[in-house]
Order: sequence, then C-alpha cells, then structure tokens
Amino acid sequence: MRVVLQRVTRAAVSVDGTMTGEIGSGLVLLVGVAKGDTDADVEYVADKCAYLRVFEDADGKMNRSALDVRAEVLAISQFTLCGDTRKGRRPGFDGAAPPEVARPLYERFIDQLRAFGLRVETGQFGARMLVEIWNDGPVTFLVESRGETSAASPRPPVR
Repeated sequence: MRVVLQRVTRAAVSVDGTMTGEIGSGLVLLVGVAKGDTDADVEYVADKCAYLRVFEDADGKMNRSALDVRAEVLAISQFTLCGDTRKGRRPGFDGAAPPEVARPLYERFIDQLRAFGLRVETGQFGARMLVEIWNDGPVTFLVESRGETSAASPRPPVR
C-alpha cells in the first residue's frame, strides 16, 4: 500500500462538478492499493498516517501528529500510485490491485482512520475526480507498507 501524505491548509474533491469532500487544515492522503496488500498493510499505513509527526509545535518543529492536532483528513483513492514508470513511456498498472480487491481495503483504511477519531472526507472510488490541494509548507511524504517493518504492533487509538 502506498500513500502520498500532504499537510494542507484546505482541500476539496469533486466528481462531475459535485463536491464530495472538503476539509480545512489537515491531511490529504492519496491512497494506492497494490496487488498483494492485506489488512496488515492497511493497519500499518493508517497507523503511520495518524501518528506521523508532520504538524508544527510551538517551536516550529514538526512534532505533532494528526491525532495531536485533531486534523481533518481527505482520503482519495488513486490507483496510479501503483503505476510502474521504469520501462518505456507509458506507465504500467500491473502492480495495482483490481477494483474488487482495492475498494474494500481502501474502505478499511478510511474506517481505521475514523476509529482513531479523525474526521475523514473522501472522493468517490474509481471516479474521475478533481482534487484541490493547498499544500502547507509544502510538506509531502510517501508512506509505504512494503519494505518497512509492519510487524510492530499498532498504537491504540488516542481517546
């Protein structure tokens, strides 16, 4: 699973001219589900996104997480994150999970973020979307479940 995490001052998504999600200060999470991803990948990446310290503290250091600042989240499905551009001039998408596998994992990812107590808005899975992102900083990170230690037990939700 691959997520592009962006700290934003605001963001919105629309489908066919109708807004389906809008947030103020928080995170935009562009979510790609790869072949072979499982619930363990979802849990690892959701935990990482919720707890990653990308918001500034009083000293201007990135020392606060989305949970610490009660950030809003806009989660957008984006299969192109699983595209392979290493060969030729057209991206290959063999690494992306098929929609019937990706959709439930994407929805579990959203459910996991909500279980942490975060307010999560979304786009529409599989739709052509227009996403407005006001990147703050700019602060952008790539969060991946593969190649990282996902065996570590996730932290409990903050209450």
